[in-house]
Amino acid sequence: MDLRLPGLRGRMRRPRRWIAAAASVVVLAGAGTWTAVASDDAPPVRSTDRVMDMGGGVRIDTSYFTSSADGRRPAVLLAHGFGGSKDDVRQQAQDLARDGYAVLTWSARSFGRSTGKVGLNDPKGEVADVSKLIDWLAEQPQVRLDKTGDPRVGVAGSSYGGAVSLLAAGYDDRVDAIAPAITYWNLADALFPNGVFKKLWAGIFVNSAGGCEKFEPQLCRMYERVAESGTPDAQARQMLEERSPSAVGDRIKVPTLLLQGQTDSLFPLGQADAAAKAIRANGAPVDVDWIAGGHDGGDMEASRVQGRVQSWFDRYLKDDKSADTGPEFRVTRTLGTGSGDGETRLSGVSEDTYPGLEGDPRSIALAGREQSFDNPPGANPPAVSALPGIGGAAGGLAQLSTLGIGVSLDFPGQFAAFESAPMTEEVQITGSPTVTVHVKSTSDDAVLFAKVYDVGPGGGQQVLPSQLVEPTRVEGAKAGKDVEITLPAIDHEVDDGHRLRLVLASTDLGYASPATPATYTVSLKGDLKVPTALGETDQAAQLSAWVWWLPPVGAAIALALVLSARRRTAAPAPDPALAEVPLQITDLSKRYAKSNDRYAVRDLSFRVEKGQVLGLLGPNGAGKTTTLRMLMGLIKPDGGEVRVFGHAIAPGAPVLSRVGAFVEGAGFLPHLSGRENLELYWRATGRPPEDAHLDEALQIAGLGEALARAVRTYSQGMRQRLAIAQAMLGLPDLLILDEPTNGLDPPQIREMREVVIRYAAAGRTVIVSSHLLAEVEQTCTHLVVMDHGRLVQAGPVAQIIGSGDTLLVGTATPVDEPVVDKVAALPGVASAVRTDDGLVVRLDADGTARRLVAELVRLEVPVESVGPHRRLEDAFLTLIGD
Repeated sequence: MDLRLPGLRGRMRRPRRWIAAAASVVVLAGAGTWTAVASDDAPPVRSTDRVMDMGGGVRIDTSYFTSSADGRRPAVLLAHGFGGSKDDVRQQAQDLARDGYAVLTWSARSFGRSTGKVGLNDPKGEVADVSKLIDWLAEQPQVRLDKTGDPRVGVAGSSYGGAVSLLAAGYDDRVDAIAPAITYWNLADALFPNGVFKKLWAGIFVNSAGGCEKFEPQLCRMYERVAESGTPDAQARQMLEERSPSAVGDRIKVPTLLLQGQTDSLFPLGQADAAAKAIRANGAPVDVDWIAGGHDGGDMEASRVQGRVQSWFDRYLKDDKSADTGPEFRVTRTLGTGSGDGETRLSGVSEDTYPGLEGDPRSIALAGREQSFDNPPGANPPAVSALPGIGGAAGGLAQLSTLGIGVSLDFPGQFAAFESAPMTEEVQITGSPTVTVHVKSTSDDAVLFAKVYDVGPGGGQQVLPSQLVEPTRVEGAKAGKDVEITLPAIDHEVDDGHRLRLVLASTDLGYASPATPATYTVSLKGDLKVPTALGETDQAAQLSAWVWWLPPVGAAIALALVLSARRRTAAPAPDPALAEVPLQITDLSKRYAKSNDRYAVRDLSFRVEKGQVLGLLGPNGAGKTTTLRMLMGLIKPDGGEVRVFGHAIAPGAPVLSRVGAFVEGAGFLPHLSGRENLELYWRATGRPPEDAHLDEALQIAGLGEALARAVRTYSQGMRQRLAIAQAMLGLPDLLILDEPTNGLDPPQIREMREVVIRYAAAGRTVIVSSHLLAEVEQTCTHLVVMDHGRLVQAGPVAQIIGSGDTLLVGTATPVDEPVVDKVAALPGVASAVRTDDGLVVRLDADGTARRLVAELVRLEVPVESVGPHRRLEDAFLTLIGD
């Protein structure tokens, strides 16, 4: 029997839980009515902003969206994510209103223009506010009612808003369907997994709300207590559990669409699994959808997800039995690069029933003796898996692993590793691997971080799927004990010939580890069990591929790897003749994945000398990003080589310590000062503090006293300069900057130009990839122009701009406009424009400079000089054509 088909209108109604709080909502203000029209066929959407009094001095800012269509309709409450506001869901609200829903959005307490303290979805705070919003909807003439005071209503939202969707369904039985996304089921389990404090994500929570003082006082005290001790206590855990959907899991009995992110170290897939099991046990229909993105970045599949949410509400709010709600379980998979430079393709795999995280387990034997390793004093330096909060924008660190790029970092002497034999066939892991190990410690407790790497042939490249790690606190470890570890759920294909490597580390940058030094001893107590429920690929998902650019954190951690990792790969001998040459690229080629005849980069050769500022130019898809990735050792070329100061580049090559990289944007912890962010980054590399040359880098970047301020107070230009300073740490001899002026205004662009020129003035070399041709022309000394993966031209800027069909005519006095018109009408002249210095004249195919000068003399134009005038933009367009 298909549990998704029957409606739940006949279920037993529970007594209202907010009787005291359910007094009428007071509308304090209403304003800003406007109309948006989608098309000639769609009805216009009207929106009205209102501030509602929730009592106790709390005022909630709302927006109400309806179309002009006649009749009553179901309502939808749309909630925003933590640190956001109602404006974040405005477009989705308009779309749903246009499709026949009455939509109410609001800014949660303390966010946007709403007042009050952050309660982390306190049942007596934020959850009670939702019930009052439902009260208000019940009074609106456009909203369909099931009975008096009971509107037909669904709730949807992501992250913080997804949790309030679940909580609303648990506390208010008028909620009829929900669609929570990338959210938590148990907040204590999310922030204190297995008794380990997820310190970086917790700090981001506090900071994104505006500081601890923005929270309810008891929450602030709890955070400060746990952050100081590094260990969650029972009171802290209870406080978060009381604010979690799991606290009312037995009451959530409405159709639920769970959309959870695969690249998410904050709320991993296990949170959705726990929710699905609990809600299904109540008899409600539940579908589970694993999307490509998450809190760590990646493609959020907005169009597809929004379409599925609408279909879900069409079925369970509009009672449209023809609405296709999709399969009970769906997984999005990344299929490698597509047709453009840096693009990926996504595909969907589905099952009619949700298999959970343990489906079709397969045992994989691991080899390895008993091993001992250290928890270092102060838990420093820490291993690196994910960097919370820095992978967002257009990609994310976790997305690198889907493309076979390993950017994790484990320090020798601080981990144990156990490895399988090479796979004899492809293995598709879908769910949570499990393993049992024996743990013994010189301290009473041990904290371990478990992760499973996919290791390529020869042991070179290893990838941590989705950059996920499982922390485990082992109490009573001094006497030794067996521990079953359930690793994070993933969807990952292990290729034939690859191995699986289980790593147990003593530290991780995202978590609090014991500061007291200890020695851990671990051994295997059985095979690694991996779930293999979804082994076949379904048809491609119907959505646009996302355009992937190397995120800043990927570059930062890749740099940390190459600076500090002690694993070394074999490389060709250095070339003494190139010892003083910063960069020599020879016959470099890289094919697209799974293609033998299509190239992202082909037969590329060029050389960069000391002191040059080289501009790397080309249209989208030219191969610039792929070239930079090979230059930094992130991917291997299929042919040719890259040499930096005579040394061939490979992952982990020592010479990469002389390379600094800034790749399209920067991610910093906003509650820390600029200096603290740089010091934290440098500590993560494991190199001595004196090697950072922090003061020199900061002097070049020119941030001054702003370094002592929190990064959240920085302008965009200051953030960019701080990011450049981060790339300059260690004063690398070769600095790579990808779009360093993105998002900057003209004065900030000028400041960035001065930073680059100052850095190169000391004899160092800078490579700049940018789309701002005028800025490249003023900043760079040399250019490399690429198109379709090939070199078009390389050389000094002046040489490439060269002479074209446009001439600058210098005159002794300004030229009158009538004379300009006469010049423009001359034979062989395509156009003439007056400038402060004279004229800019563009010749047509029949025009020559000699004939032009003769005609200008005839017209008595006071000519002083004639020379070529061509901007870089003109040269660039000439070189690449359309």
